Amino acid sequence: MPLADFSLTGKVGLVTGGSRGIGEAIARGFVEQGARVVIASRKQEDLDAAAKSISEDTGGTCVGWACHTGTEADIEALFAKIEAEFGRCDILVNNAATNPYFGPTLDMDMRAFDKTFEVNVRGYFMMCQRAGRMMVKQGGGSIINVASIAGFSPGAGQGAYAMTKAAVISMSKVFAKELGGDKVRVNALCPGVVETKFASKLVNTPEIYESLMKDVPLGRHAQPSEMVGLAVYLASDASSYTTGTTLVSDGGLLT
Repeated sequence: MPLADFSLTGKVGLVTGGSRGIGEAIARGFVEQGARVVIASRKQEDLDAAAKSISEDTGGTCVGWACHTGTEADIEALFAKIEAEFGRCDILVNNAATNPYFGPTLDMDMRAFDKTFEVNVRGYFMMCQRAGRMMVKQGGGSIINVASIAGFSPGAGQGAYAMTKAAVISMSKVFAKELGGDKVRVNALCPGVVETKFASKLVNTPEIYESLMKDVPLGRHAQPSEMVGLAVYLASDASSYTTGTTLVSDGGLLT
């Protein structure tokens, strides 16, 4: 397979939760591969800083537009802006997620439960719908839903979060089956323990971290940059016959 198949030149990508962590790393990787990228999250100030850094470091195009992905009106406004500015959206990376509660599921209050599902499931679903419609109209595209190995094997204290990630894996398969005929591919990416602010509770709590690492054959957690290769593969023509699948990058934790 020629290396050119991994090029994203000419493509327009949207990465939610793109101002830091895995989302920022993926956005940076996409721009390095030639894509023009929109990063979205709730705080415009953080987006401006990340977009400036990516653009200056790569010499490419990255812009940041604020969007609360749990809110339908924000999503509609974001895609209207993308259509007006770029005329298309070839890649969606659904990465924005939340986990407001860490602890026993029996003690979780419904506000935290509802918030987790609002962002991690409802938000992903609305983004898939809106991007999917645009991609069908333009003749194809790639949707990458960032799930988690928690969707397969829930970690201690991550009950509702794990439920949402299992839903994301199933959602990806549903959209893949329905949109395949329109040349829209939909896949899920499932990271293991990655050093981000989001996962700081896991990485920075010695007893939790040691318990996790004893089951990781590679013996360490990942950096956000280690998720980029799989994302580029799924976004590019290199994965032209890949849809409805779940790619796991967890250091062997689920082995």
